[in-house]
Amino acid sequence: MLKGIKLKIYPNARQKQQLAWMFGNDRFVWNEMLNLINQRYKNNPSLKVLSAYDMNYLLKPLKQEYDFLKESDSSSLQVVTNNLYQAWLMFFKKKHGRPKFHSRKAYKQSYTGKSATIKVANARYMKIPKLGIVKTSKTNLLNDCKIKRYTVEHSPNGNYYLSLQVEFENQKLNKTGKVVGIDLGVHDLAITSDGVKYSKLQFKNLDKKARLWQRKYNKRLHNVKNIVATHNHDKSRLYDIEVEDFTNWQKARKNKAKLQAKITNKRNDELHKITTKLVKQYDVIVIENLKSKNMMKNHNLANVVSSNAWYTFKSMLEYKCNWYGKQLVIVDPKNTSRICSDCGKKNHEFDGLTQAQWLSTRNWTCPYCHKNHDRDINASLNILNRGLKQLNIQ
Repeated sequence: MLKGIKLKIYPNARQKQQLAWMFGNDRFVWNEMLNLINQRYKNNPSLKVLSAYDMNYLLKPLKQEYDFLKESDSSSLQVVTNNLYQAWLMFFKKKHGRPKFHSRKAYKQSYTGKSATIKVANARYMKIPKLGIVKTSKTNLLNDCKIKRYTVEHSPNGNYYLSLQVEFENQKLNKTGKVVGIDLGVHDLAITSDGVKYSKLQFKNLDKKARLWQRKYNKRLHNVKNIVATHNHDKSRLYDIEVEDFTNWQKARKNKAKLQAKITNKRNDELHKITTKLVKQYDVIVIENLKSKNMMKNHNLANVVSSNAWYTFKSMLEYKCNWYGKQLVIVDPKNTSRICSDCGKKNHEFDGLTQAQWLSTRNWTCPYCHKNHDRDINASLNILNRGLKQLNIQ
């Protein structure tokens, strides 16, 4: 099975310079190949777009013309051409916009390689092609595995990361004979049919600081853009300036990025703990097929959906069930909160409520069987029943 592992790395000054060249080389190859494709299409629109194989064939003469490309891991340049080809395929399928040129001003820089020579050199040290020995945060997770692919990233917060796609032997967990339905809620992150509620993810202090630096960033960016526009418009000036030249704005950008990254890391850590616990505890897990993208359009729910990271929660359950030999069942979420889990009848008393009124209803009594329900636990029981019916399990 394949897993993703992300490590923080600590390159020295020489390695940082090498990384800057390699990021630039990837960007250069992307832009050169994209320009070539655009020119071919302009000259003859009937020609097919260059395939990844075609572009890889052109890499050799490109390296001969531009010696600096030899500073990069050759496999990373092949990944660039493949990514560009995939971008064109997605464009033709109308799933994405037309591929664009990459700017050197992008704050997130990365490259991906497939070289088999990347390996653990020692405890907390990795050997990376073209970089040599690089200090990392940890290497104990890489025991008994094969590295298939790697990505080196310079994030907007200034840190460097190494993301690895590794292959492990399948690890089956012991069967427990238990099944559970899970409702993803607004007031709580997740509610199980056993009555367990996992509180929603809140990082109030970090959120407050992140919003503060977001406001500072926006204000400083607005001011800096005005200064840059005024300066560059004056023809008497000997040189132009750029937004990136202002250290005060750069400070706001980095602080904002650091806080946002910290919130994301804490959220993912909590989600990993919860999903791992659920997969170990149950053999069959049933969840709703919620469309997070559509729910984000609703301003009443967007903040909750974003902070609770429903999509990430569902994704973690999917791949962990696949890893450990457990089963994940996805069911239709329609009316799971409004149907009585005891008698199976829908409560029509809620039909005329606004969404805000309905979301504020935490408990209700079935008008048919008079069973009193906790709204979320009732929903999770209905989700479980639908999953069992789908599996033909009584």
